[in-house]
Amino acid sequence: MKVLERLFAEKLLRIKAIKLQPANPFTWASGWKSPFYCDNRKTLSYPQLRTFVKVELTRVIEENFHNVDAIAGVATGAIPQGALVADALSLPFVYVRSKPKDHGLENTIEGDLRPGMKVVVVEDLVSTGSSSLKAVDAIRNNGCEVIGMVASFSYGFDVAKKAFKDAKVELITLTNYDAVLDVALKTGYIDESELPLLQEWRKDPAHWNG
Repeated sequence: MKVLERLFAEKLLRIKAIKLQPANPFTWASGWKSPFYCDNRKTLSYPQLRTFVKVELTRVIEENFHNVDAIAGVATGAIPQGALVADALSLPFVYVRSKPKDHGLENTIEGDLRPGMKVVVVEDLVSTGSSSLKAVDAIRNNGCEVIGMVASFSYGFDVAKKAFKDAKVELITLTNYDAVLDVALKTGYIDESELPLLQEWRKDPAHWNG
């Protein structure tokens, strides 16, 4: 397990951005039930941690994606992180709505993207990958090339891995579900008895009922 994955997992657990409710599962927008919830947007409220996320996402982009022309954040969760990263890289920033505005210019992409630009997408969290890849489609439909995506956290679902592979998008995250569980167990954030349930849920989250 990478040092960064463990380190960021520790930081998320420290600010209680990870919540576990096996007895009272969360309901996601997709309708899935989950005993686990990650709200890494809480990092925005902690200046040092906010800077950490900015620096690490920026470093990942610089090391893995070259000749980047613009950064795109996925609305709404990744707008602040995307803007911070674009500022650090001195690059143009846009954000992508989940659907076009119902008034004014009816934009899906807010900001200026010119056809032919090479874009890195910033996401805050990846679950099924559906909303993330909708943003990729919008950027590609604008005549631009998506050369990769970075995110703070991924659940690592098989359905998401397949979706990103099919879409030919490389995804790099700062941490993931496995790293969080490992650190949570070693620090006493979760009990050994809770681990089987959390592992079972991850195998088939669409049909898990607690």
